[in-house]
Amino acid sequence: MTDWTDIERRVAAAFADRQKLSDPVHRAAVVQALHGLDRGELRVAEKVGGEWKVNAWLMQAVNLFFAVSGMETQEYGPFQVRDKIPLKKDLEKAGVRVVPGGVARFGSHLEPGAVLMPGFVNIGARVGVNSMVDTWATVGSCAQVGANVHLAGGVGIGGVLEPPGARPNIIEDGCFIGSRCILVEGVLVE
Repeated sequence: MTDWTDIERRVAAAFADRQKLSDPVHRAAVVQALHGLDRGELRVAEKVGGEWKVNAWLMQAVNLFFAVSGMETQEYGPFQVRDKIPLKKDLEKAGVRVVPGGVARFGSHLEPGAVLMPGFVNIGARVGVNSMVDTWATVGSCAQVGANVHLAGGVGIGGVLEPPGARPNIIEDGCFIGSRCILVEGVLVE
C-alpha cells in the first residue's frame, strides 16, 4: 500500500504556488495522485465514521492535472478527439462493461461489475460495484456513486471541482435516480 503523505504535501504545495509545477517532482505528484484515483486506491470523498470526508488535495490534483497535461489528438476507431485527458484503459481487467458510446476518462474509477451505457464518467468520479450509468447519464467530476446504484437514462450528476474541499455530489449504495433527474451543488442522496 502506498503512503500518499508526501504526494499529498507536494500537490497541496503546487496548488498554493503554481510555479512549483515547473519542478518535475511536483508535476509527478499530481500525475501519481491521478493514477491513484484511476486505480481506485484513492477517492475524492469517503465515508469515515458515518460521515463523508472530502479529500481536498485530490480535488486540487484533478485541477492541476489540466495544467500538467498537454492537449493531444487521439483516435478511437473512426472517432477522433482532442483533449488533455485520455480515456480509461484496461476495462476487461477492471471487470467493467462499457458499451459503444460510453466514455470514462482517466482518473475516474469504475468498480467491478459497473455498467456504463452510452453515458459519461468524468475525471475524479467513482462508480461503485454493480452500478449502472444508463443511457445518456452523466457522472460529473469527482462525483461519488455507491454500489448497486442505477442512474436511469439522462440523469445528470454534476461535477464539483471548486473550491477544493467542497463536497462533491454523492449517491450512496442502493439508490435509484430516476430518468432526467439533475443533481448539483454537493447533493447527498442517502
